[in-house]
Amino acid sequence: MELQRGFPLIIQQYKALLFKNLLISWRNKRSTFLQLFSSLFFIFIIFCIQKAIESRYSSSSSFKSINDPEPLISPPIPPCEEKFYSKLPCFDFVWSGNDSARIGEIVRRIRENNPGRSISSDKVQSFKTRNEVDDWLANNPMRCPGALHFIDRNATVISYGLQTNSTPLAKRGSFEDPTFKFQIPLQLAAEREIARSLIGDESFSWVVSLKEFAHPALEIFSAVQTVGPTFFLAIAMFSFVFQIAALITEKELKLRQAMTIMGLYDTAYWLSWLTWEGTITLLSSLFTVLFGMMFQFDFFLHNSFAVVFLLFFLFQLNMTAFAFMLSAFISKSSSSTTVGYSIFIVGFMTQLVTAFGFPYSDNFSNTYRIVWSFFPPNLLAQGLQLLSDATATPQDPGVSWNGRTKCSPNDRECTITINEIYVWLVATSFVWFVLAIYFDNIIPNTSGVRKSVLYFLSPGYWTGKGGNKVEEGSICSCSGSVPYVESTVPDDEDVLEEENIVKRQASEGSVDSRVAVQVSGIVKTYAGKTKIGCCKCTRTSPYHALKGLWVNFPTDQLFCLLGPNGAGKTTAINCLTGITPVTGGDALIYGYSIRSSTGMSNIRRMIGVCPQFDILWDALSGEEHLYLFASIKGLPPASIDAVLQKLLAEGKTY
Repeated sequence: MELQRGFPLIIQQYKALLFKNLLISWRNKRSTFLQLFSSLFFIFIIFCIQKAIESRYSSSSSFKSINDPEPLISPPIPPCEEKFYSKLPCFDFVWSGNDSARIGEIVRRIRENNPGRSISSDKVQSFKTRNEVDDWLANNPMRCPGALHFIDRNATVISYGLQTNSTPLAKRGSFEDPTFKFQIPLQLAAEREIARSLIGDESFSWVVSLKEFAHPALEIFSAVQTVGPTFFLAIAMFSFVFQIAALITEKELKLRQAMTIMGLYDTAYWLSWLTWEGTITLLSSLFTVLFGMMFQFDFFLHNSFAVVFLLFFLFQLNMTAFAFMLSAFISKSSSSTTVGYSIFIVGFMTQLVTAFGFPYSDNFSNTYRIVWSFFPPNLLAQGLQLLSDATATPQDPGVSWNGRTKCSPNDRECTITINEIYVWLVATSFVWFVLAIYFDNIIPNTSGVRKSVLYFLSPGYWTGKGGNKVEEGSICSCSGSVPYVESTVPDDEDVLEEENIVKRQASEGSVDSRVAVQVSGIVKTYAGKTKIGCCKCTRTSPYHALKGLWVNFPTDQLFCLLGPNGAGKTTAINCLTGITPVTGGDALIYGYSIRSSTGMSNIRRMIGVCPQFDILWDALSGEEHLYLFASIKGLPPASIDAVLQKLLAEGKTY
């Protein structure tokens, strides 16, 4: 059966890995749910914070836009005895203007028509002028809750007002004055009638209630702007931690290594993860914006949907690429939570600094902005700042899609636009993704295998050709210097004869066509470990697992390695399959060197390995494992189902 190769194999592996990620996410519903819907919880907290702040200003309309103020009807004049800390005897009110019969008649009507009860004449006190009233109030504290003042100019009543705590509730002025906005009402029909009889009907409309001035909303507090960056970063951290944990788990359990041995392309591996996490990120960002609109935040309602969505999507995609890069430096899945928590704390601190204007202001050079913008949470904080300022009050229009390339409304300095933030997020995402692939290749895995620092400069890495020369060897050990292993002479004559044959062929550079594998003195030495105690430093001796193996494996024959425990059988197989890097020597498998990264890639397309221990995903069934590895190996898609059924049927017979 001819196996798939090249681009068709990459596509086949990509589909199989994407299906694997889908199955694992579906069966780990809790983590998937948190990735998609954690935004609902955090936006609800932001909503509660916003409402808590607004409740503090519930007695004021300063945070509201008042276009047509509602009338505030004046209540009846209460008995003075019901006031707290009143001194007896007390008066319901005192008034000025008793030298005018007209004003006296108005006061009489007010007393007789007070809603709920009439006020007797002995419960009021009259004076001639306002100053006399003020003097009496000062000399008789807590004996009267307030005063009515009347002004009679040219026999015309201009206004009257009720004072509480010496604070007038009515604006004084002339009815004919166009700037005169409101008056204390004469609520009752009788009061309005006497006033109309005194003033006349000359095109005058009496205002019957108080109204505050119409005014726009004042900018007081925005929960999205204040705590939004922290909570939106927390939303992204769920995907960040789960992503790092998934990548490290596959590396820690040697699942990635098993797929690599089967011939997995790095391109298919990383593209499958990028596609899956990109899909999760897209849905999470979409839900974030929809939940924000559901809670009626001006931030989400007034700014363009596309502008807000793209900010969250590109930020979370950036964090995904950032997680890819960091996973190359972590070897234990238990450390993923610690790393995620550390990134969150650092991001929280840098977002606070960004909120105070550093470095996106005219006071700092462009160099600071460039360096600062490489950390994704900083770009998110600045983007949220611009969009929040653009919707600080209900009158602000927000940022439209066409306006993303211009200075945002209310942005006084305009050192960076929303569109420039998009560019930064896309560019840094690409940088993190490229670095993730690079570090994944040059940092040793759990077995110490890695590629050369400049592996990408080798033509064979891109073409897949070559790999038959030891000089190309790029798979090396990072265990440090190890002592030289002295050559030994085998005691068995057959073994000595085989060793001499291989040495002669290796020195001549010739390989017998009947030889499948030529092992030329491979050596594997594990360096000793240094233990530092409280008072001394000790180092264990190096361990020589293989001291030089020279042997040919003929084609079309079954070859067995026999020996007691610790003889090096597993180590030899691991070296030949690329699981473990060799310390010295080389081996050619059908002409490809195991010390060449290109050669090992070609070798893995021809070999199969049954590991000593199970390498499995807990969430996948046996059939799903077979489908995944068959697709990675390159079996034609039309034959995979038949092969799976055959293997499963054979497995049931044992």
